[in-house]
Amino acid sequence: MTSPDQPHHVEVKDGDQTVAAAEVTTTGRGGGTVRTSLHAPAGHVTPGTRASLVDAVMELPEVQASERLEATVPLGDGESLERLRERTRDTVTRPAGSTVLLDATLPPDSGGPRAGGEDAHEGP
Repeated sequence: MTSPDQPHHVEVKDGDQTVAAAEVTTTGRGGGTVRTSLHAPAGHVTPGTRASLVDAVMELPEVQASERLEATVPLGDGESLERLRERTRDTVTRPAGSTVLLDATLPPDSGGPRAGGEDAHEGP
Protein backbone atom coordinates (compact mmCIF):
# COMPACT_ATOMS: atom_id res chain seq x y z
CA MET A 1 0.00 0.00 0.00
CA THR A 2 1.24 3.50 -0.74
CA SER A 3 1.82 6.07 1.98
CA PRO A 4 -1.16 8.23 2.95
CA ASP A 5 -1.53 11.32 0.78
CA GLN A 6 1.06 10.00 -1.71
CA PRO A 7 -0.55 9.83 -5.16
CA HIS A 8 -0.55 6.59 -7.12
CA HIS A 9 -0.68 6.93 -10.91
CA VAL A 10 -2.76 4.45 -12.94
CA GLU A 11 -2.82 4.32 -16.75
CA VAL A 12 -4.69 2.45 -19.46
CA LYS A 13 -2.65 2.17 -22.66
CA ASP A 14 -3.38 1.39 -26.27
CA GLY A 15 -0.03 0.13 -27.47
CA ASP A 16 2.50 2.70 -26.31
CA GLN A 17 -0.05 5.52 -25.98
CA THR A 18 -1.75 6.37 -22.68
CA VAL A 19 -5.47 6.67 -23.41
CA ALA A 20 -6.76 7.22 -19.86
CA ALA A 21 -5.14 7.93 -16.50
CA ALA A 22 -5.99 8.48 -12.85
CA GLU A 23 -4.33 9.79 -9.73
CA VAL A 24 -5.30 7.94 -6.54
CA THR A 25 -4.56 9.28 -3.05
CA THR A 26 -5.42 7.69 0.29
CA THR A 27 -6.35 9.90 3.22
CA GLY A 28 -5.18 7.73 6.08
CA ARG A 29 -4.83 4.10 7.03
CA GLY A 30 -7.03 1.32 5.70
CA GLY A 31 -10.73 1.79 6.19
CA GLY A 32 -10.57 5.50 5.39
CA THR A 33 -11.31 7.49 2.28
CA VAL A 34 -9.56 7.24 -1.06
CA ARG A 35 -9.64 10.09 -3.59
CA THR A 36 -9.20 9.72 -7.31
CA SER A 37 -9.16 12.02 -10.29
CA LEU A 38 -9.89 10.37 -13.65
CA HIS A 39 -8.57 11.78 -16.93
CA ALA A 40 -9.04 10.83 -20.59
CA PRO A 41 -8.11 12.88 -23.64
CA ALA A 42 -10.79 14.92 -25.34
CA GLY A 43 -12.34 13.41 -28.41
CA HIS A 44 -12.97 9.80 -29.30
CA VAL A 45 -11.69 7.15 -26.91
CA THR A 46 -12.31 3.47 -27.65
CA PRO A 47 -15.46 2.31 -25.83
CA GLY A 48 -14.56 0.43 -22.67
CA THR A 49 -11.34 2.39 -22.07
CA ARG A 50 -12.79 4.60 -19.34
CA ALA A 51 -14.48 1.60 -17.68
CA SER A 52 -11.11 -0.19 -17.73
CA LEU A 53 -9.56 2.77 -15.95
CA VAL A 54 -12.22 2.65 -13.23
CA ASP A 55 -11.63 -1.09 -12.84
CA ALA A 56 -7.86 -0.55 -12.55
CA VAL A 57 -8.42 2.05 -9.82
CA MET A 58 -10.89 -0.17 -7.96
CA GLU A 59 -8.42 -3.09 -7.99
CA LEU A 60 -5.68 -1.14 -6.19
CA PRO A 61 -5.01 -2.49 -2.67
CA GLU A 62 -5.42 0.96 -1.12
CA VAL A 63 -8.86 1.30 -2.70
CA GLN A 64 -9.89 -2.18 -1.59
CA ALA A 65 -8.77 -1.34 1.96
CA SER A 66 -10.86 1.86 2.05
CA GLU A 67 -14.49 2.41 2.99
CA ARG A 68 -15.24 5.61 1.03
CA LEU A 69 -14.42 6.90 -2.44
CA GLU A 70 -14.32 10.51 -3.60
CA ALA A 71 -13.83 10.81 -7.35
CA THR A 72 -13.49 13.69 -9.80
CA VAL A 73 -14.67 12.78 -13.28
CA PRO A 74 -14.76 15.00 -16.40
CA LEU A 75 -18.24 16.32 -17.11
CA GLY A 76 -19.79 14.19 -19.85
CA ASP A 77 -17.79 11.05 -19.04
CA GLY A 78 -20.84 8.84 -18.67
CA GLU A 79 -18.86 5.61 -19.08
CA SER A 80 -16.68 6.27 -16.01
CA LEU A 81 -19.64 7.45 -13.95
CA GLU A 82 -21.68 4.37 -14.87
CA ARG A 83 -18.83 2.01 -13.97
CA LEU A 84 -18.26 3.83 -10.68
CA ARG A 85 -21.97 3.46 -9.86
CA GLU A 86 -21.73 -0.27 -10.65
CA ARG A 87 -18.71 -0.69 -8.37
CA THR A 88 -19.90 1.42 -5.41
CA ARG A 89 -23.02 1.99 -3.33
CA ASP A 90 -24.73 5.01 -1.78
CA THR A 91 -23.34 6.97 -4.72
CA VAL A 92 -23.99 10.71 -4.87
CA THR A 93 -22.87 12.93 -7.75
CA ARG A 94 -22.86 16.70 -8.19
CA PRO A 95 -21.55 18.98 -10.91
CA ALA A 96 -18.56 21.21 -10.17
CA GLY A 97 -17.46 23.35 -13.09
CA SER A 98 -16.16 21.10 -15.86
CA THR A 99 -16.21 18.02 -13.61
CA VAL A 100 -18.56 15.81 -11.66
CA LEU A 101 -17.77 15.02 -8.03
CA LEU A 102 -18.74 11.56 -6.85
CA ASP A 103 -18.97 10.42 -3.23
CA ALA A 104 -19.65 6.76 -2.52
CA THR A 105 -19.28 3.87 -0.13
CA LEU A 106 -17.02 1.04 -1.24
CA PRO A 107 -18.54 -2.41 -0.80
CA PRO A 108 -16.33 -5.06 0.81
CA ASP A 109 -15.94 -6.68 -2.63
CA SER A 110 -15.01 -3.41 -4.39
CA GLY A 111 -11.91 -4.96 -5.90
CA GLY A 112 -11.88 -7.57 -8.62
CA PRO A 113 -13.40 -7.61 -12.06
CA ARG A 114 -17.13 -7.59 -12.71
CA ALA A 115 -18.85 -9.90 -15.12
CA GLY A 116 -18.43 -8.53 -18.63
CA GLY A 117 -15.79 -6.03 -17.50
CA GLU A 118 -12.73 -5.12 -19.53
CA ASP A 119 -9.23 -6.12 -18.53
CA ALA A 120 -7.47 -3.18 -16.92
CA HIS A 121 -3.78 -2.36 -16.99
CA GLU A 122 -1.80 -0.46 -14.42
CA GLY A 123 0.84 1.89 -15.75
CA PRO A 124 4.44 2.20 -14.59
